[in-house]
Amino acid sequence: MSKFNIGFIGTGNMGFAIIKGIFSSSISDIQLYAYDTDTEKLNALNEFGVITCLSEKEVVENCKYVVLAVKPQVIDTVLDKISDSVNADTVLISIAAGITSEFVQSKTLPDAKVVLVMPNTPLLLGEGASALSHNNFVSDEEFDFVKSIFASCGKTAVVPIDKMKEIIAVNGSSPAFIYLFAKGFIDYAQSVGIDTASATELFSQSLIGSAKMITDSGYSIDELIKMVSSPGGTTLAGLDRFYEGKLTDVVNNACKSCTKRAYELSK
Repeated sequence: MSKFNIGFIGTGNMGFAIIKGIFSSSISDIQLYAYDTDTEKLNALNEFGVITCLSEKEVVENCKYVVLAVKPQVIDTVLDKISDSVNADTVLISIAAGITSEFVQSKTLPDAKVVLVMPNTPLLLGEGASALSHNNFVSDEEFDFVKSIFASCGKTAVVPIDKMKEIIAVNGSSPAFIYLFAKGFIDYAQSVGIDTASATELFSQSLIGSAKMITDSGYSIDELIKMVSSPGGTTLAGLDRFYEGKLTDVVNNACKSCTKRAYELSK
C-alpha cells in the first residue's frame, strides 16, 4: 500500500474542501478514498478520481492517512467502527473540534498516530488557514506529509497540541465572525442606496488588502490603524463608535465562548 493513499471518512463541506485542494495541488503519486453516509456527496467526488468505499472500515483498510472529517458528536461512533482496522502504521487525522489525541487513542490503539487539524472553509478556494499538531507517535516525515496536504489548500501553522481548542476561534470559526462583520457594512451600503454588488466588491477587496497589509507591510496592527486615521477625519469618527461599543471586548468574549464550547465537546 502506498504511503500516499489518503482516505476521508466524511465528505461534507470541510472534507470536500480538502479533497478539492489536494486535487488542485501539485502533490503527486496519491490516491484518494472516501466514505460518507450520504451517497450524493460521494457521487460529487467522481470528478476528482476518488475511490468511493462502502464503509468506514474499507477506507482505513486501504489508506495509511485517514482524515476523520466528521462532527465531534459522531466521532465516537466512527472510531468504534474503525478501531479493529487501525494499525501501528495508520495516521489518523482528526478535524473534529475539541477532540483530543488521547480520546482517539483510547478508542483505537494506545500508541495510535494522531494528527489534530483545525482548518477552515476557505480551503474550498485554496485560501484556507489550518492549525496542526500531533502526538508523539507521529514521525516528522508523516507530519510533514500531512502539512503538505493542508498547505495545498492554503496556509498552515503548527501550534502546541494543548492549544488546539483555543485556536478554533482564531482560524476555524473566525470566517463566520468576519462574514457577520462584512454583513454590517454591506447592509449599511444598502440602507443608503449603494448597489449591493458594488459594496460587496469594494468591502471584500478591502478585507483582502487589509489582510495583506497585516502580513506583508511590516507594520504592527496599531500602526496600520493609525495610518488610516487622520486627526479629525472620518475614520476616527467611526472608530470612536467601535471603541464605545468595546469591539475588542466583544471579539474576546466571542472567542472565549467558542473555546468554552470546544471544551464542552472535548473527548
